[in-house]
Amino acid sequence: MALNSLGRLIPDTFAGRMLLPYSDPWSLQPHTQRSTRPTKRIAHDGNKILAGIREAIIASGLKDGMTISTHHSLRNGDQLLNQIVHEIDDLGIRDIKIASSSVHPVHAEIIPAIRKGVITGLECGVNGLIGELISRGELICPVIVRSHGGRARALITGEVPVDVAFLAAPCCDEYGNFNGFSGPSACGSLGYAKVDALHARTVIAVTDNLVPYPAVPVGIPQTVVDYVVPVESLGDPAKIVSTTTRITTDPIGLQIAKYAALVIESSGLLKDGFSFQTGTGGISLAVADHVRSLMRKGNIKGSFGCGGITGYFVDMLEEGLFQALLDVQCFDLKAVESIARNRNHQEISATMYANPFNSGAVVNRLDCVILSATEVDVDFNVNVNTESNGYLLHNTGGHSDTAAGAKLAIIVAPSIRGRLPIIRDSVTTITTPGETVDVVVTERGIAVNSKHPELKAELIRRRAPVKDIRELRDEIYALTGVPRPLEFEDDVVGLVEYRDGSIIDVIRKVKE
Repeated sequence: MALNSLGRLIPDTFAGRMLLPYSDPWSLQPHTQRSTRPTKRIAHDGNKILAGIREAIIASGLKDGMTISTHHSLRNGDQLLNQIVHEIDDLGIRDIKIASSSVHPVHAEIIPAIRKGVITGLECGVNGLIGELISRGELICPVIVRSHGGRARALITGEVPVDVAFLAAPCCDEYGNFNGFSGPSACGSLGYAKVDALHARTVIAVTDNLVPYPAVPVGIPQTVVDYVVPVESLGDPAKIVSTTTRITTDPIGLQIAKYAALVIESSGLLKDGFSFQTGTGGISLAVADHVRSLMRKGNIKGSFGCGGITGYFVDMLEEGLFQALLDVQCFDLKAVESIARNRNHQEISATMYANPFNSGAVVNRLDCVILSATEVDVDFNVNVNTESNGYLLHNTGGHSDTAAGAKLAIIVAPSIRGRLPIIRDSVTTITTPGETVDVVVTERGIAVNSKHPELKAELIRRRAPVKDIRELRDEIYALTGVPRPLEFEDDVVGLVEYRDGSIIDVIRKVKE
């Protein structure tokens, strides 16, 4: 075991892999070359159509011990991963790792396959029951959680070698050109799938909307697709929306949003060329609404909005408040409709969005990002992976990526959630290091990281409720009491990997 720079004990190895403890957000440099898939040649105008998923698994050469991937653009409406695992099980293949861009609650159907040893590892973010059962020790399935940028990095370097990528293709032709813009399962941007398509050894496009050649616009081209599989349905696109996409009406949330907008206004960043990202929660959208009003009032023309895009950002684009939207995934159906018709609403890959090991990610051009939190500690470290009970219930998403890249990373959260304090002495799990977090905003006040004395002084001048983060903690503890520390076993059931590949924290089995 070794202590990383944040004081977390990191094992020397996990699931057969040597581990590098986290040091800081910036110093770790790439040490491998770009991984590429094998060069191939098919018969002239060869037929890529296969009868079904089982035939595709057989044609791909999938064997015991290999790794598969899918993308999660259909989010909780996805049914493809469940279908694939069912067929793998029926074929008697075992010891498969899943390196999908995320696993959602809908994928609880694969739990029996995990118990049987069909699936023996998850190289991806986990949401819902699977993570809970792993945290409780009821499922033996090592998990490595990566950010969106960290996952792109790991696939591109070959740290996570994907043997077969099964990519949901909402609009696809017989030669493998596909996009996410149309069809009954339209999901919009295929930003995560783009990385898999370029680096998996075998790529299978699975579609419920086979169209005449060529399927245009081409999001992922025929040149990287080995097989095409028509199926009855990829899932339910109505369930793409898994969190609120409405501005909060809660008075506490509205107060937090007002304070966060004041922080942005006081930063000096809100001017022509402003770039911005928010999440999909009601508080984040309320912040965006305040920013929208300030941009209108100041006749400010922003450069871009990015990340997962909602209809709210589509409205800001069409109003002329932003020049472009750079979209790695669509969070609602209005965004899906927009990306299909609006040339300034651009699909981008996960590596362009957030990979730290390339010649420049979009997150590095962000002026401001609004992020949520499960917990924040007095050193500004943030947890979004585990809940107050210690269970692994959420993936990292772009949290640590955007915090590292943006000039101003603002955490917005109510001071108390479910009678538990959000700001505390130490978070259960470190997802995002405090040195990349600039401001924490609650309804009880604003805490500014000490690296921003000018911003703190400007907020005080504007009579904002600026407080030391320890003062905020003490106020909250006075209401909730000091939370009782969670108890964990020594068993490490998962890793939280920082975006550069170092280990920022571990997930331990919860002591019941």
